[in-house]
Amino acid sequence: MAHILVVEDDKLTAQLFEIILKRKGGFDVTVTDDGEKIIELLNSGKVDLIIMDVSLSGTFVNGVQVDGLKLSKMIKENEATSKIPIILATAHAMRGDAERFLSESKADDYISKPITDHDSFIQKIKGYLNEPRDKG
Repeated sequence: MAHILVVEDDKLTAQLFEIILKRKGGFDVTVTDDGEKIIELLNSGKVDLIIMDVSLSGTFVNGVQVDGLKLSKMIKENEATSKIPIILATAHAMRGDAERFLSESKADDYISKPITDHDSFIQKIKGYLNEPRDKG
């Protein structure tokens, strides 16, 4: 079973992601916004896909505060984790933001919150999980 890491600082949104991913997708899910726990999970090699909130407010990695764009870029620039698909999530999308967010973060895709079409969301995730990739 695929393991999805949800990086989200809003507790209600995090719960909704977890419910949708577990019930509709049948995935194992870990939800956190703790930077050190995120790094630990990524280093374990057990994360198959990441859903990343764009505007994290209290996430620190190695003592440096990061938002979802910076954290995604760090993950994508690390050879050991660069192949893990990252889907950005934000509630504050304006026209043109998606392209800028994807370019800045090197993430693979983008979704708007709240998730209204659960089936399409799950299909998007399954599409990334079914793509062949080298796990490092």
